[in-house]
Amino acid sequence: MTEAELAIVRRAYAKQILSAVGVGNPRLEAAFAAVRREDFLGPGPWQIFRWGMAYRATPDADPVYLYTDDVVGILPERKINNGQPSLHAHLINQASPQAGEHVVHIGAGAGYYTAILAQLAGRVTGIEYEPELAARARSNCAPYPNITIVEGDGAEAAFDRADVIYVNAGATRPADIWLDRLADGGRLILPLTTDKSFDDVGRAPHQMVNQGAVLRIERRGDDYFAKWISSVAIFPCAGARDETSERALAKALAGNEVTRLYRHENVPEDDCWLRAPGWCLAYR
Repeated sequence: MTEAELAIVRRAYAKQILSAVGVGNPRLEAAFAAVRREDFLGPGPWQIFRWGMAYRATPDADPVYLYTDDVVGILPERKINNGQPSLHAHLINQASPQAGEHVVHIGAGAGYYTAILAQLAGRVTGIEYEPELAARARSNCAPYPNITIVEGDGAEAAFDRADVIYVNAGATRPADIWLDRLADGGRLILPLTTDKSFDDVGRAPHQMVNQGAVLRIERRGDDYFAKWISSVAIFPCAGARDETSERALAKALAGNEVTRLYRHENVPEDDCWLRAPGWCLAYR
C-alpha cells in the first residue's frame, strides 16, 4: 500500500475510533490521523490481541492491519501492548491537552500515544519503566522535538509541573508526586486497578468493570475533584501499588459516583467511596 493510500486509511481510522466512543474533537482526530502507528510498533508482521482470543499475527507487514480498533503487542511475551485506540481517544479527550501545555505521560510504552499527545500539547515528558521500551520510545519519538523520554519509575521520577498527567498503567493509589506536580486547573487521568488477572479479563471483557476504573482528577487549588470516566483493564504500574489500597479498591469498584479525592482519610464513612492509608475518594 502506498503512503498516499495509507494517509487515507489513517484519516478513516481516526474518524472511526473517535466515533466509537462518541468523541467529536477535530484536533484529536487530526492527531490520530497524523501519527503513523507503524513507526512505533517495530517491524511487521505484528501480534494483534482481540478479547477472548490469543495473539494473532497479521498476514504480512502491510501497515494497513494496524489501523483498526485493536490492541497490538509491543512485548507480547509479557502481555505488554499498544493499547486500544478508541479507549485512548476517550481518555485523551477527557484530559483535554491544549496547545502550550505540558503533558506528562506515565507508561509511555513505545511512544505511540506520547506522539499523539505531542500533536496536541506544547511539550510532553514520557516516562517508561521498562528499559527496552524506554529505549524504543526514545528512538521512535526522536522526530518530535517537543517530546522528552525518561526511563524510570513513573511514581517516583521527577518532572516539571504538569497541566496534564496521563497515566497508562494500573495503580492502586495516586502517587504523591502526581498530585504534588499537577498544576492548578491540571487534569490527572488515573487508572485504578485490582490485582485480578489480566488474563481473566482477556477471556471475559465484561469483567472489566470489576477490574478497574479510570478517574479524571482535576486540581483546583488544594482541592482535587474526581469523576469516574471508564472501566479499564491495563498493565500494572510498578511503583504505584500497595496491598491495602488494592483491597479497598476491589471493595469499592461496585459504585462509581465518586466526586472528590482527599489527601487524607478523615472523611465520614457515609461519604467515602474508597479509603486507604493517607488518602480517600469520596462522594462529596
